[in-house]
Amino acid sequence: MTAIPVRAGLIGTLNGRGHQAALNVFLFIVLAHWAEHIVQAIQIWVMGWPLPEARGVLGLWFPWLVTSEALHYGYALVMLVGLVALRGGFTGRSRVWWNISMGIQIWHHVEHLLLLFQAASGTPFFGRAVPTSVVQLLVPRVELHLFYNSLVFAPMVVAMVLHRRPRPDERAHMACSCAQSR
Repeated sequence: MTAIPVRAGLIGTLNGRGHQAALNVFLFIVLAHWAEHIVQAIQIWVMGWPLPEARGVLGLWFPWLVTSEALHYGYALVMLVGLVALRGGFTGRSRVWWNISMGIQIWHHVEHLLLLFQAASGTPFFGRAVPTSVVQLLVPRVELHLFYNSLVFAPMVVAMVLHRRPRPDERAHMACSCAQSR
C-alpha cells in the first residue's frame, strides 16, 4: 500500500493533526441534521401530525426553514464539502467506505441542486406543482430524505470505525492521530 499524500495548508491540517477534531465537528453537524429528520418522522408517524405541521425541531420555531430549498441545498453542500475535505485523512479500508459515502452524497447534492434550481426559477419540473427531485418521482420526500441520509451515514460510520481501528499497514500511512491506542 502506498502512502496517501496530505496537502499543506488548511486541508493538510484538517487531514493531519486536526483530523480527529474536524471529524468530531463534522459528525456533530451530521447528527444534528439526523435529529431533525428523526423528529420530523416521529411527528408524522408517531404523533400523527399532518405533513405541513411536522417541521422537526428548528422548523417549529422557524417554519420557513423547512420550505427553504436554499437551506436544504446548503446542508447538502456542507455534507459534500466535509466529505471531500476530510477524505485525505482516510487510508485503506476506511478510505473505500468514505469514498462510498462521498459518492452517494454527490448524487444527493445533485438532487438538491435540481430542487434549488426549480425553486429559484419558479419552474417545477416533471409536470409537478412543486420542486421535485428525480427519485422523489418514486419516493415521497420525507421518506426519501431519511433514505438518502441513511445511505450516506452508514458507510461514513463504517469509515470512521475502521479509521479509528486501522490495520498496521493502514496505521503506517495515517497522517493523523485518530487511531485508538493499542
